[in-house]
Amino acid sequence: MDDATDRTPDNALPLPELVEACLAGDRKLSAPAKDLVREALGDPEDGEGGARASAGPVYLGNIAVTGFRGVGSKALLKLKPKPGVTLVVGRNGSGKSSIAEAIETLFTGTNAHCTGQHPSHAVRWRNLHQGERTVVEARLTVEGDPSPSTLTRTWTGDAFTDSEAVLRRPGHGTMPLEQAGWEQATRAHRPFLSYSDLNNLINGKPSEMYDNIAAILGLDALNAAARRLTATKKELDAVVNATKDRKPILHAALEEVGHDDRALKALVAMEDKGGSDHAVLDALIAGAPTADEGRLREARLEAAAEAESPDLDRIGAAVDALRSAVADVDDLKGTAAADAHSRAELLQAALDHSDRHADDTACPVCGTEQALDREWATRAEAQIAALLREAEAVREAEVGLRAATRALHDLVLPPREIPAVLAEPWQAWDDCRRITDPVELAERALKATVTLTDACAIVAGAAREELAAMDERWHAVVGLLAEWTNLSREAEAAGPRRTEVSAALNWVKKLTTEIRDLRVDAFAGHTQRIWEKLRQQSSVDLTHVGLHGSERANVRKLVMDVTVDDTEASALGVMSQGELHSLALSLFLPRTATADSPFGFVVIDDPVQSMDPAKVDGLAHVLDELGRDRQVVVFTHDTRLPHAFRSQGLPVTVLKVERGEKSKVHVTCDTDPVKEAIGNAMALARTSNCSETALRHVLPSLCREALATAIVEAAWLRRNRTGWSADRLQDAIDATERLLPLASFALFDDGLVHPDDEVKNRLRHLYGNECTVLIHQCQQGAHPGGFLPQDPIAFVRRVEALAARIRTPEVNA
Repeated sequence: MDDATDRTPDNALPLPELVEACLAGDRKLSAPAKDLVREALGDPEDGEGGARASAGPVYLGNIAVTGFRGVGSKALLKLKPKPGVTLVVGRNGSGKSSIAEAIETLFTGTNAHCTGQHPSHAVRWRNLHQGERTVVEARLTVEGDPSPSTLTRTWTGDAFTDSEAVLRRPGHGTMPLEQAGWEQATRAHRPFLSYSDLNNLINGKPSEMYDNIAAILGLDALNAAARRLTATKKELDAVVNATKDRKPILHAALEEVGHDDRALKALVAMEDKGGSDHAVLDALIAGAPTADEGRLREARLEAAAEAESPDLDRIGAAVDALRSAVADVDDLKGTAAADAHSRAELLQAALDHSDRHADDTACPVCGTEQALDREWATRAEAQIAALLREAEAVREAEVGLRAATRALHDLVLPPREIPAVLAEPWQAWDDCRRITDPVELAERALKATVTLTDACAIVAGAAREELAAMDERWHAVVGLLAEWTNLSREAEAAGPRRTEVSAALNWVKKLTTEIRDLRVDAFAGHTQRIWEKLRQQSSVDLTHVGLHGSERANVRKLVMDVTVDDTEASALGVMSQGELHSLALSLFLPRTATADSPFGFVVIDDPVQSMDPAKVDGLAHVLDELGRDRQVVVFTHDTRLPHAFRSQGLPVTVLKVERGEKSKVHVTCDTDPVKEAIGNAMALARTSNCSETALRHVLPSLCREALATAIVEAAWLRRNRTGWSADRLQDAIDATERLLPLASFALFDDGLVHPDDEVKNRLRHLYGNECTVLIHQCQQGAHPGGFLPQDPIAFVRRVEALAARIRTPEVNA
């Protein structure tokens, strides 16, 4: 293959070996791709050569047909299981085609007539006169086996397809036909050609004509491998395409979620440069909240939703306590308790002064000497104690006021993160920490708390609603994300295998084309050689046969180029029906002659239709050549084909099919027509008490028939040497009733009717003086007076001897 091997594929190798050789020589195809090719090809025994490996060339022996189509009770066709040509001759309706179709059905389980593929549609396959049992059986000779095999097909139901075929082969036991290894070979080297098949080869659709020829090239294994690889590639493509197709849908769904960090992260993870980040996607899917869980994920809204306002009850209690302390202090102002407290403070100040100035006993206020002595101090201390006891209520009220102020300040604690929407009310609350006036503090703290609480409730509610809606939208898209993530993971895993499968498929297709072209060339050469023999007196030259396209291409066709008197043309456009049938035979017969076919036989039904005499002569030569290596069995109602064999001295066995009442079909060996006529005449001559009328008219007429047949054979032999027009000779023979003019064609090279005297002289020269007398006597049998021989037996023997001399080529040379 191009860029793969350094040589052209060896077309002579069996296909499995050829493929393996090409695989081994390919330096670019990867090892996994090569393994895929081998896997797709499967067991070589199932492909080309499988049947040959299990059985040598198979030849047909006796064929027994019972209850099939036109055959009623058992009919026996005795064939010699060896190469050679056998013609099975019978009139239309004699049952010959039923036997031909029975042989095809025996091996394949089907035929065009019974399945409705024939233009006349399906026909009754079970015989009207033998409806109880339908069986077709053949004795087969398999080269290399010690004794014959038996292939039997039996119908078990009312449908044509309700049949079973069993092969009994010595040394191999009994097995279903499907296990014999012939199924693929019946397609690649089909040994059956019916009249409808003949038409389909050249009258079908272009693709059907392509397939008919492609099937015989033995590439089924490669085509099957391509189909398997194509199916695998389609499966992998489906995964990748599903990921691509659903990606826009997921994109749109994520965008509809709105400003949600999870959706944004998913979109980013899907478009990661190294491929989708499945770890991030898995985490998003696993952590997806639901609306019932109420988990708030979006940072900005979380802060707003979770921001707590100060405890209004605690703030209210603290404000109440502060206001109570302020009231207590206010209530003691101007009372005796308050005055006592003042006096105690004044005396304590005087006592403190006296302690600091012990030597100075004068009153610092009024200057009275000896006023602050020791005695005064004692009285002052006692008086202070009494006054303090009286001022305790004032002190306690002041302590309570300070404690209440501090307690309220301690409750002013803003959170670490404050949503912007709550910044102002939180600031108003925080400002309360710097207020020292208890009355102002109580007023502003309570107002700020109420305002902040209401604001937090409103903002948190709105935030929770928004987050719940976001969660609901996210939850709705998580299923799509999970499904796409799985597909993406499968597509990523399938990528390398998809690449290898594509490489393997392209390799197989390319190899198939190369081998096909090589085999088509060889096949076309054989076809042209056959056409040259069949085209007798035709002006059409077959110049090219080829295949355009591939097995499953939308446009594939069989190309047949010809020239008509050196002018190029298309075969189907210029050929007559007889020429087309000849061309179809040229296309079909090479498939049966390939060395790797397991079938040593070929069965052809009605190949002569629409052929002129010249082409029938050519067909006899083609079949004779084929019969040197193959067992050729031809069914025909046209007597020209047996005549063409005999007149050209070609070896042939002729069997005659006749049909009696209730579809009773008999097959007998068709004797030499001259000998048959002489035999009938001798039987009449030896009949005791035979009537004079029979001896006078019938006996000479039978002898005339023998002589006429011998003369016609001699005429065709001379025609083969001289090259007369076959059509012209046949027309002349058909128009000639008398023996003497007929003898002109056997005696002279010009193909003309000579005068009787000239013919008689030539006859006497070649066969003796008596010959013209015998001819005249035989001719007289058709006249009213007839001719009555004195010794009928001797008369017949003299005619027999003359006929033998006329049929001797050396005498007529």
